[in-house]
Amino acid sequence: MPDLKSVVKECALELGFDLVRVTSAQEFAWDRDVTLDRLKNGLMDGLPWFNEDRVRRGADPESLLPGARSIICLGLSYHQPDGQALDPSVPAGKVALYAWGNDYHRVMKTRMRQYVEELSGRLGVDIAARWYVDDGPMLDRAAAQRSGLGWFGKNTNILTSSHGSWVFLGQVITDLDLEPDAPLRKTCGSCVMCIDACPTGAIVAPYVIDNSRCISYLTIENRGPIPRELRPQMLDWVFGCDICQDVCPVNRKALTSKEPAFRQLAHGSLELVELLEMSEEDFRERFKGSPILRAKHTGLQRNACVALGNHGDPATVPALNRALGQGAMLVRGHAAWALGRIGTVEAKAALESASNLEPDAEVLEEISAALAELAAGAAV
Repeated sequence: MPDLKSVVKECALELGFDLVRVTSAQEFAWDRDVTLDRLKNGLMDGLPWFNEDRVRRGADPESLLPGARSIICLGLSYHQPDGQALDPSVPAGKVALYAWGNDYHRVMKTRMRQYVEELSGRLGVDIAARWYVDDGPMLDRAAAQRSGLGWFGKNTNILTSSHGSWVFLGQVITDLDLEPDAPLRKTCGSCVMCIDACPTGAIVAPYVIDNSRCISYLTIENRGPIPRELRPQMLDWVFGCDICQDVCPVNRKALTSKEPAFRQLAHGSLELVELLEMSEEDFRERFKGSPILRAKHTGLQRNACVALGNHGDPATVPALNRALGQGAMLVRGHAAWALGRIGTVEAKAALESASNLEPDAEVLEEISAALAELAAGAAV
């Protein structure tokens, strides 16, 4: 008869998880202190929900499940082949790979619920359990590292030997008394490719990210304007960013996901003008069931403006002009910046016309800044 931990692992793999390891439910004291220090130093600014109370709860499994003995750490790969190619003549924006398919929160939580039910059935006892993905308080990467599921990369992602960092993490806290697995001894060594590749300099030191500079934060969680000095460095990303993962040597041989829910849904890249002119209703319908909804309608249009400014295609000036006159305040300001970046006679005329009609002071400031940069460029 297989031992208890073998049943735990076999059940997870049979239900479709790619990775499963076990660690104890002991407090994550070191990770708690490091995370609290980063909160204190402003490295998590812009995420009001990520606060001290959440960190302390997430570092103490016993506070999440009284009587907790073990944590079953699960990994589900989302790695896919290259996305659907668009017409290269049409300006498009990139979407992070994890958002090409269905919302992973739903997929993971449903699968983990099934796992706990199936495991209880196989063991003949209703096990006490709580399960989390990254929207819960659990310090998911700390648990994954301690269990040996993977190791911390210098970009702060968990790297796994078989599936690279293209893995969604889940944790099942349980009252089962399981022998812990050992952490891996692997590290990134002297490699700093992810640090060198980050265009905004968000990886401020090995294993340390300044959230406020990360393209993923700027395009998704950030609800306000994107700092002007960071916009050129965001390139053509409109939802998330994979640069630090794309350059990682560990990811070169990552296995492809077997999960149907993460198969490409034509969200690998998005036509920017289409995004800019998409109604709220069309946005919700187009991205129903997708993580892209997290960016919100105006946020995605803001991101499209930045990407259009970086593309610099004069053919997109009419669409940006319409956004400048009719879009939400957040979109109008970024449309002004994009027109300034494109800098054609038509773009300048659009900015000058809008400066006489725009009622909002913040948008007017964006228009003035764009015109000033055009004037400075003409004077050189």
